[in-house]
Amino acid sequence: MGKLAIFFLIFFNFKMSFAQSEYYLTLRSDTVNLRQGPSFDHAIKFIYKKKFLPVLVIDKSYNFRKIIDHENNSGWIHISQLSKKKAALNDREDSIIFRKPSKYSTPIAVVEKGRLFLVKKCRKNWCKIETGNYSGWIEKQNLKGRL
Repeated sequence: MGKLAIFFLIFFNFKMSFAQSEYYLTLRSDTVNLRQGPSFDHAIKFIYKKKFLPVLVIDKSYNFRKIIDHENNSGWIHISQLSKKKAALNDREDSIIFRKPSKYSTPIAVVEKGRLFLVKKCRKNWCKIETGNYSGWIEKQNLKGRL
């Protein structure tokens, strides 16, 4: 009987720690409401106008997720308004997009901090991204979001 209790205790603690882990999702559409609480009855705190903006999920309550954005705004968003699409923000000043995943490759563009990228794929220290008219590779350490 004691072994069974220990198993349930370990399993329950593992499940709780997994459920509390933080992860990134992106906004599904161009208009997403950030609410003060985890229901449609709560007031709208903020309206996002940027599709694919990455947000950090820090908690959940039924079909709502509590998020923090890149400007430290926090609140609740219904899960139907969130996506697993890969996107990230440039987290460094004047990052360079390269033609190939190497610092010795041809530079394509210099991008400012906060620029939104759609992430196509990642390898070790580099991610292939698209933004505006540019497509190329950027160092993974420069990115913050769903990779």
